[in-house]
Amino acid sequence: MTDKAILKTENLRMFFDIRTTALGKGSVRQLKAVNDVSFSIEKGRTFGLVGESGCGKTTVGRAILKLYRATGGRVIYDGTDITDMSERDFFPYRRKMQMIFQDPYTSLDPRQPVSEIIGAPLTLHRLVSNNAERADRVRELIHMVGLKDDHINRYPHEFSGGQRQRIGIARALAMMPEFIVCDEPISALDVSIQAQIINILEEFQERFGFTYLFISHDLSVVRHISHDVGVMYLGSLVEAAAVNELYGNMKHPYTQSLLSAVPIADPAAARGRKRIILEGDVPSPLDPPSGCPFRTRCRNALPVCAQEHPNLTDIGGGHVVACHNMLV
Repeated sequence: MTDKAILKTENLRMFFDIRTTALGKGSVRQLKAVNDVSFSIEKGRTFGLVGESGCGKTTVGRAILKLYRATGGRVIYDGTDITDMSERDFFPYRRKMQMIFQDPYTSLDPRQPVSEIIGAPLTLHRLVSNNAERADRVRELIHMVGLKDDHINRYPHEFSGGQRQRIGIARALAMMPEFIVCDEPISALDVSIQAQIINILEEFQERFGFTYLFISHDLSVVRHISHDVGVMYLGSLVEAAAVNELYGNMKHPYTQSLLSAVPIADPAAARGRKRIILEGDVPSPLDPPSGCPFRTRCRNALPVCAQEHPNLTDIGGGHVVACHNMLV
C-alpha cells in the first residue's frame, strides 16, 4: 500500500449460500461472487472497475462499504483494517465513505421529500445544530448538483431520471466524504444526461479531492473518467493498470476482447481493427471452471490453465495480469 493510497483490498472474497431444489430435495451451493480481488486506490484518483454484468463489480463496492459482510480477505481504509469492524466502530467511517447507487428510481425513498432524503444524514451524524442550519445545507447541496429551491419539497416520483440521480449525488455529498463508490451511476440515464453526471463527478473531484471507485460496463466512459482501471471476470480481477497503459497495452485475452468491441469514431481506424469474438457463454458462478475462470473461452488456453488459478503478476510499471501465458 503506497503512502497515497486511501483504500486497499487484499484477497477480498464474497461468497453467498444459494439454496437449490432438485427432485424434491433442497441443497445449498456456494456462489463465489468475488474471489480473491486485490487492488488499491490512491487518494484523489478514480479507479474504474469494468466487466460483464454479473462479474462481481457491484458486490466489490458493497463489500468495501460493509453493506455486505465480506466472507474473507481484508479491506484497509486509510491504513486501518475495517473488514471486521462492528457497526458501532464503523459508524464514523460512514461519514467518510459513501455510495451513489445505480438505479435512481429505487435508491430514493418514495415516501420522503428531497429535504428529508438529503437532510437525514446531516442530522444522524450531528453535522448541523438546528433545523435552519440543516435547511441551508440542503439548499446548498441542491444548488451544487444543478437543482433549484423549488425542488426541495418535492418527492422522487416528481423528477426525471437525471434529476433523481442528481439527488442521489447530493445525498452522497451531504457529509463531504473522502471516498465514494459510484455504482454504474449513469447506466439508467439518457446519453445527454450521462455527460452531465460525469461532468458533475469530475468537477467535484477537482474541487474537493474526492476518491472514486467507478463501477461500469461502459469502457468508453471508464477511459474518460478513470486514472486506473481494473477488469473483472467471473468474480476475479484479471488485469489492472493505469488507464493509458491498459487501453494501449492490454495483455489479458478477456481485456483484449472487451476493448475490441468499443466503437471507434474514425471509420478508417475502425475498418483496420479486428473484432475479437469470444466463443461460448459465461460460466455459472455456481459452477465455475477449474483453474483459470476464463479458460473455457480463451483462445490461448494452456494445459496448466485447467489446473491452477493464475495469480496477479506485475509485468512492469504496476501493470498486473492474471494469466499463465504471461509466465511462459
